[in-house]
Amino acid sequence: GCVFWIHGTEKTFSTEAAYHGNCSVGSYTHGFITLEEAANKDDVGAVLESGWVDETAVQTLPHVADKPGSVVYGPLEESPVAPDVVLLRINGLGLMTLKDAFPEMPVEGKPQCHIVAMAKEQQIIAASVGCALSRSRTGMRPEEMTCVIPGAKLEEAVDTLEATVGLDRAMASYASSDAKRFG
Repeated sequence: GCVFWIHGTEKTFSTEAAYHGNCSVGSYTHGFITLEEAANKDDVGAVLESGWVDETAVQTLPHVADKPGSVVYGPLEESPVAPDVVLLRINGLGLMTLKDAFPEMPVEGKPQCHIVAMAKEQQIIAASVGCALSRSRTGMRPEEMTCVIPGAKLEEAVDTLEATVGLDRAMASYASSDAKRFG
């Protein structure tokens, strides 16, 4: 899951279920193992025992329905196949722009990895502010967040984002000029 997201910014590679064993929650949300298998793993026991999440939260997590044979990670421009989802690392400005463009976009918290399933299974754009597990495992910077766009909606999303950026720039220009009145 999330550990591979980081490496996927640098190079293209493929993973199988066994490679995702470091995180049972991510293995579940990415469709590699069942909820029953995840529930019997030590790391899931630790997050439940600590109170970080409760059983209801785990049981209702979005997850990829069909077990993938493999998952390809990498820069979009290098993708050998049409992506199911596209991950973006964003900051506050990026989140603002995305939320302006897609007001219905959910902004999630823990665990971060479930936004992949939301995009793949529900075909919605989703963002996450991250989670303690992902930030610890990946070295994700405090100002970084993640957004995921369904691959089938990427072109439409880019068009919508370009229009939103144009509007935001026009409003920022107006506000900048208007601010000169005061100082």
